[in-house]
Amino acid sequence: MLELLFRSLWETIIMTSASGLISLIAGLPLGLALVLTARGGIAENNAINSALGALINGFRSVPFIILLVALIPLTRLIVGTSLGTWAAIVPLAIAATPYYARIAEVSLREVDRGLIDAVRAMGGNRWTIIREVLVPEALPGIVVGFTVTLVTLIGASAMAGAIGAGGLGDLAIRYGYQRFETNVMIAVVIVLIVLVCGIQWLGDRLVARLDHR
Repeated sequence: MLELLFRSLWETIIMTSASGLISLIAGLPLGLALVLTARGGIAENNAINSALGALINGFRSVPFIILLVALIPLTRLIVGTSLGTWAAIVPLAIAATPYYARIAEVSLREVDRGLIDAVRAMGGNRWTIIREVLVPEALPGIVVGFTVTLVTLIGASAMAGAIGAGGLGDLAIRYGYQRFETNVMIAVVIVLIVLVCGIQWLGDRLVARLDHR
């Protein structure tokens, strides 16, 4: 049973880390695009901003369990199967990306407008503003948001276990619930608590190093 627990933990870590990395790579540019194209932004474009906002809100409004089922054809197309750990990464990443994009957008909007205006006054272009002002100044909030996203993904990966994705959720359902093995359910809950607390602790430490205010 201990071997099963460690294997399920590893599967959960794979699902969470892979989908989290994809959400970071895709979500941060989306958050930047929302801020840059917003009214008063350095690349103001209401049409693009509205289209991106509608797309992101559309995905965020769908409950994960429904999105999981709705994306089965796409998952099969990409991975070749709708079952297993790697198959779960597709819906997890698609669900997490718009979620993280909105969190990143909030952090980027909090950057002091005076700093942006100062760089523009010195002849800085859009890329300079993004590289030297927006991302560095918003970095603590971006890291906080990514930590929250990872914690949310752990919960979502456990939900994905209900339809054969593997991981701790699958272990809890198959052994803890269906076979009435209470000790397995308790062990899974404890491992999930430790995992979430560990991620939160690492995120908090990193933010403390980055935040120089």
